[in-house]
Amino acid sequence: MDLKLGDKRMVFDPWLIGPAFARGWWLLHEPPSDWLERLCKADLIYISHMHSDHLSYPTLKKLSERRQDIPVYVGDTERPVFWNLNQSGVQLTNINVVPFGIWQQVDKNLRFMILMDGVHPEMDTCIIVEYKGHKILNTVDCTRPNGGRLPAKVALMMSDFAGGASGFPMTFSGGKFTEEWKAQFIKTERKKLLNYKAQLVKDLQPRIYCPFAGYFVESHPSDKYIKETNIKNDPNQLNNLIKKNSDVVTWTPRPGATLDLGRMLKDPTDSKGILEPPEGTKIYKDSWDFGLYLNTLNAAVGDEIFLHSSWIKEYFTWAGFKNYNLVVRMIETDEDFNPFPGGYEYLVDFLDLSFPKERPSREHPYEEIRSRVDVIRYVVKNGLLWDDLYIGFQTRLQRDPDIFHHLFWNHFQIKLPLTPPNWSLFLVHCG
Repeated sequence: MDLKLGDKRMVFDPWLIGPAFARGWWLLHEPPSDWLERLCKADLIYISHMHSDHLSYPTLKKLSERRQDIPVYVGDTERPVFWNLNQSGVQLTNINVVPFGIWQQVDKNLRFMILMDGVHPEMDTCIIVEYKGHKILNTVDCTRPNGGRLPAKVALMMSDFAGGASGFPMTFSGGKFTEEWKAQFIKTERKKLLNYKAQLVKDLQPRIYCPFAGYFVESHPSDKYIKETNIKNDPNQLNNLIKKNSDVVTWTPRPGATLDLGRMLKDPTDSKGILEPPEGTKIYKDSWDFGLYLNTLNAAVGDEIFLHSSWIKEYFTWAGFKNYNLVVRMIETDEDFNPFPGGYEYLVDFLDLSFPKERPSREHPYEEIRSRVDVIRYVVKNGLLWDDLYIGFQTRLQRDPDIFHHLFWNHFQIKLPLTPPNWSLFLVHCG
């Protein structure tokens, strides 16, 4: 989202090339052909959180090659938004970490404030931008933005709307996870999300509402099943629900479309307040350059690390999760989640962080995680978070009993060490 505020330009969460979550999410919309020039002209960029559909290293790499010193603002989250900057190869020299709840003055007319999420304060943030007294509220992906304390009657409110940003339940099988159960669950959850967003808009009464985050597609052919199963909310559905319950004006953003907030605030019926994309604008993406990005992942498969089975102990010791009664079977797979020829299959007992040949005789919860070999090895090698696996639909899971092990998943999705394993030292010891 590109905001023009007087003579200042501000951009929110630019994801304009490449995949997100390893290779699971791809852009739904075709970005404008001049996106890089426009991004380079921004006076400031706000990045809400570390998920790769908001913090897009492929996008920022292109930007940093042209303008290293562009001012980027992030909230002071427990896990730094740019925790992986050094490894990413992106050279940005003007990243500003700002405290929550404090106005940042840009010029005499423009200021902004970054706020934390009430449910995921360690990671998620949202923002209020104020220009000449008019407020723009962007709650991004927050589950409970600012713990529910939000300004009413803002000029413009933006939020996520789509749902589907999780491997649950599409990547699960066994027990209750039939196709019928999944379809019903997804339908119910999407409806709940729509109603929650519509209620939030009704409560806060912004002048204009814009469904902002959630425009992704599982476009890789190997993920056809996910794409067909993971039905997402349509922004127009939400807008229609909002219109039914209130007199809030709604706007669905599309590539090349413009909302003139100044005009709309003066006269919501002004036909020039909302400009649709110019005639002939390509709206939806139909090619994604899969090869370029999958080659990077595939390069990890043949890495020297994986010639030595002791990488398993090295990795999970580095990860630092233990003293928890859970046994996990990890299985490396091909594209279709069948065991990868010559790949690793092993057990991890997180009670004492051991690697038994068979499941222990004591009573224990059990989880089986099948992971595409290119992604799991890329994640292991680079010390990345397991969001790439779980949110990126790169696993297939079974569990017994059917309970969510929050401590386990939270650790591997948010709490892994900030620096990757020391593989060069590991290889010296192996040599």
